[in-house]
Amino acid sequence: MTTATTATAAERAVPGPRALAAGGLATLRRQPLLLVLALLVLVFQLSTGSFLDPGNLRGIATDAAALAIVAVPLALLVISGYLDLSVGSTLALGALTAGWLAGEQAQSPVVAVVGALAVGAAVGAVNGVLCCYLGLSPFIVTLGMLAAVRGLAQQLFPLPLSGFGDGFAWLGGARIAGIAAPVVIAGAVLVAGALFLAYTPTGRHVFAIGVNREAAYLSGIDVRRTPFALFVVTGTAAALAGAIKASVLDSAVSGTSGAGFELTVLTAVLLGGVALSGGSGSVLGVLLGVLFLGCLQNGLTLLSVPTFWQQMAQGVALVAGAALAYFGPRTTR
Repeated sequence: MTTATTATAAERAVPGPRALAAGGLATLRRQPLLLVLALLVLVFQLSTGSFLDPGNLRGIATDAAALAIVAVPLALLVISGYLDLSVGSTLALGALTAGWLAGEQAQSPVVAVVGALAVGAAVGAVNGVLCCYLGLSPFIVTLGMLAAVRGLAQQLFPLPLSGFGDGFAWLGGARIAGIAAPVVIAGAVLVAGALFLAYTPTGRHVFAIGVNREAAYLSGIDVRRTPFALFVVTGTAAALAGAIKASVLDSAVSGTSGAGFELTVLTAVLLGGVALSGGSGSVLGVLLGVLFLGCLQNGLTLLSVPTFWQQMAQGVALVAGAALAYFGPRTTR
């Protein structure tokens, strides 16, 4: 009796091969992009011979950091049943604001970053009021804001900005415990987003609102305030990503900074299994989507693939992400 009980306890503590295999298959069913990402990395490594070099991997992580910073709050917003297509223009306005404050106004890096965050929060607040409190279509509102914010950036900053100073360069170039600062910031955003969804009542409310807004309202959930806050956070994150990009490049251009970024971040979110209709998704899936796009772009660049083919590949990835978000929940039932 004692021996059998001890054996059972040991099996539970140390899963056997069958249990591990079953767990692995369950993970692949929940996150099919994981297998695709592994195959992509294998193909690029065999094709280039240098894809898995530490320096190249650090470059992928640094380049993907800004995308991850925006993808996490945007994913939460999409899970709640809303959408923000203005993040690319908000990124540009945040980059220009931070660069202008740090460069032409000779303000401290802290003031420059805070100024950018305030601008991004303001854009998010406008989106939130129009969509959450006035009930306008998120697609139409944020599509209009995409053009309006871009036009505002071009009006305020008609000329390219550059030369933001060594202090501001710290944001994009410094290392914290040997890790690039943008990667550390992105990691903090990913952890915060995962903890928010898993361990807070508001995180559960995000899913409830996305699944059935009316039922969530009848359950006592504030169906306006929560997505409004997510709009503000998404705008703030986009401006932060803009400040990071301005720091890395030491320049910002109103017409081109962040151009097409909204499609890239939406692709990452959909590839990560977040349903565009709302109600389902995970931060782990978003991380996989970000890594997939980062690896795809880096690998194609190493192979000297022309830019237009890279754009086509991203477009195909967007369609695949939409299909994955649509059919994924059906195949896992």
